[in-house]
Amino acid sequence: MAGGSKMEDDEVIASINVTPLVDITLVLLIIFMVTAKIIVSQAIPIDLPKAATPGEVQNIFAVTIDKEGHILADKRPMTNDDELRRAAKDALDKNKDLRTIIQASAQVPHGTVIHVLDELRQVGITKVGFAVDKTVSAGGVKTTAPQ
Repeated sequence: MAGGSKMEDDEVIASINVTPLVDITLVLLIIFMVTAKIIVSQAIPIDLPKAATPGEVQNIFAVTIDKEGHILADKRPMTNDDELRRAAKDALDKNKDLRTIIQASAQVPHGTVIHVLDELRQVGITKVGFAVDKTVSAGGVKTTAPQ
């Protein structure tokens, strides 16, 4: 065996090939990155007001739905959908960067809140947030049912 290295048959190869380990690690990293993006995107998007300076005032259009289903816009009672749309349109005309907060009682049906949200979107309001109370248990899950 001229020119080659001589290897005996009983010699043990004592090296580990790490290439498959690195490949698997990179694939797992990519899987975790993709699934993390999916998990995060399931949250409710809330557009919170931002202030560049502490003295800056932002106009917020507040829509409140009490437990009887009565709708108030900026603390003024709304008798029908046309009046709500008119009030929202007037507020949007005054401020193109209008932010809206919907405050609904826990007893209000989900459909009523979605109906109000739909009415606001029809006039062009896109920046909407939902007011909530922070009542959570140690595990981060609400444990008491609305009464």
